[in-house]
Amino acid sequence: MKRFHVHVHVENIDQSIGFYSKLFAAEPTRVEGDYAKWMLEDPRINFAISTRGSKPGIDHLGFQTDDAEELAALKARAEAADMALLDEGETTCCYARSEKHWVTDPQGIAWEQFHTLATIPVFSEGQAAAAASACCTPTAAATPPAGEASACCSPTPRGKPVGIAVKASGSCC
Repeated sequence: MKRFHVHVHVENIDQSIGFYSKLFAAEPTRVEGDYAKWMLEDPRINFAISTRGSKPGIDHLGFQTDDAEELAALKARAEAADMALLDEGETTCCYARSEKHWVTDPQGIAWEQFHTLATIPVFSEGQAAAAASACCTPTAAATPPAGEASACCSPTPRGKPVGIAVKASGSCC
């Protein structure tokens, strides 16, 4: 079963945790100094907030899958629809190790599709100390050549792979 994912960039993490805890009538399942996440069942959503980004607001949307087969089905659907896809493979971000890929809608909204493999104690493993404030997805300029590992980018507006070309289509989603 899939879980809808929303990631919002906020300016004040404590104030936002208070607001969303009241809105959802639930405390976050994970809280860090720059990040909080609610794993809600009704509605079934992974709602995350962080101070990692340059502009408050919706950072990206997505689907979290319960298993690798569901993630493979989402990827196959995107490929069959001829959507441009950024495949990160196994990566770390947002205090988790995940298998993930991204697609971008015609308006430039990034959609993350991922399967969480484990939690980790840091926002993203393998970053140099100087990149500690980097976002978790590469921009098109930072997209590595095929077969090479992805690297984190420096914060940019929305910070997600909006540079993925969206292929024109005559049909509506």
